[in-house]
Amino acid sequence: MTDPLEAAASEARERVEALSAQLAGIVETASASAGDDEHDPEGQTVAYDRAQVAALLAAAHHDLTEIEAARVRVTVGTYGVCERCGRPIAPERLEARPAARACVTCP
Repeated sequence: MTDPLEAAASEARERVEALSAQLAGIVETASASAGDDEHDPEGQTVAYDRAQVAALLAAAHHDLTEIEAARVRVTVGTYGVCERCGRPIAPERLEARPAARACVTCP
């Protein structure tokens, strides 16, 4: 059986790699282009694309941080316990979000 935290970490690392490459491509394209991106009536601006990919990349890095925190909770024996109310986190929630810190009922 696959470790759900490792599977989530692997997926997040793949997202980080892909988004990093995408962001580098956007930056490279923007630096090579002398066009007036801000006044292109055809679509989104390069700045918008760059900001969107940067936000997705930050979220992927955050996911990796949360997964590492979950691994620490496994080590200390608190994984699967809600940090807010102290009750067990439902297995279905942990399956959907392996790094979950709280149960569904806690805000």
